Amino acid sequence: MRDADYNRSQSYMPNTPSLWLRLAISLLIASIFAPNAFASDWTAAEEQLARKVAGATGPGAVSLEITNTSSLGRADFDDIRRGLTTQLAYLGLRFVSAEQAAATIHISFSENLANYVWIAEIRQGNNEHSVAMVSLPRPPSSTTAHGPASLALKKTLLWAQDERILDATVLDGNPAHLAVLSASTLDLYGFRDGRWQAEQSFPVAHAHPWPRDLRGRLILRQDHLIDAHLPGVLCKSSTTAPLALNCRESDDPWPVANDPIRLNAFFAPARNFFPGALAPGLGKQTSAPAFFSVATLPRDKYTLALFAGVDGQVHVLDGISDRTAGNLGWGSDIASVHTECGSGWQVLATQSGTGPGDSIRVYEVPDREPILVSQALDFSGSIAALWTESNGNTAVAVAQNSETGKYEAYRLTVACSQ
Repeated sequence: MRDADYNRSQSYMPNTPSLWLRLAISLLIASIFAPNAFASDWTAAEEQLARKVAGATGPGAVSLEITNTSSLGRADFDDIRRGLTTQLAYLGLRFVSAEQAAATIHISFSENLANYVWIAEIRQGNNEHSVAMVSLPRPPSSTTAHGPASLALKKTLLWAQDERILDATVLDGNPAHLAVLSASTLDLYGFRDGRWQAEQSFPVAHAHPWPRDLRGRLILRQDHLIDAHLPGVLCKSSTTAPLALNCRESDDPWPVANDPIRLNAFFAPARNFFPGALAPGLGKQTSAPAFFSVATLPRDKYTLALFAGVDGQVHVLDGISDRTAGNLGWGSDIASVHTECGSGWQVLATQSGTGPGDSIRVYEVPDREPILVSQALDFSGSIAALWTESNGNTAVAVAQNSETGKYEAYRLTVACSQ
């Protein structure tokens, strides 16, 4: 209130407030003391997170950055930011520039389908960074991914055919080429006159029958064109022209992560999954629970890996610990991509769609809990494969069209918020 003249005794204002004055005062009090039904929840969460942060840093000079990638509005964000800084100051923290700070703190506000998730990343000198986190329920009306963190997943049809497609990848260049792997051949197409045109077809030789649910993986190489990994078989292209494909029986592990992460896993040749042995390992962990697919995310001093396990759980490994991410409803195919959006790394995960086909969604993983940041991208049938391309920035999804029966390979790209 700018002044208190309203309550002075004036000739035109009786000493006893009128009905209109009482109503105005009531409305003013209501607007001050009931701005948000979740205000008390903000305070409790502010205190809880501040205690965790102060417990990690102790009193002293710190630099503080707070960002919002959730659906919180500007007013709520400002209120929470003020509350957090007040609580931290009360616990003995002084806010200075990063050059003068004994510790740096980055607090981000994010969310999943049910909760707001506040995460504080704390770095002190050369010590490994620590993470503090609190969560609190979201309002019932906030149930979909939106706000600053929302990303868009887009698909571009690359190729369709009757035979099952195990994997496909684009060889960017002028002209661009497309490699398509099936059970019997590796086919190479060139992009001319606005479409893919067949150039070469190489047979995939193998001595033993394929398993019923066949899988395959294409990897572009620097010293030769391409590798094709299939159960118990490794095919390598020649290093010189004319191009040829040489296949041999092999129990070599498959590459399951792209640069800058190198992670290989042994594939069960008679099955459709990875038993869990890793080569090289993930930090101190040389094995994971048996899994169908994996999405890797680099951190400053370690790698976080999410495994879609054959047990139906998503296992989160960081080189030391193995945790489960809870009931996410994900399918057996997941992959990670490196983009210019959000944190820079996202996870693509399959799920059952609302129609006759499957869908894929995009998730951020600020700590250990995946957070939905896109709407569902629907497909007209079930997804048979999802692999990150060798460039690491895009992925390829293969789906069987429920109407035509054809297998369709799509390139997936993540677009940032506009």
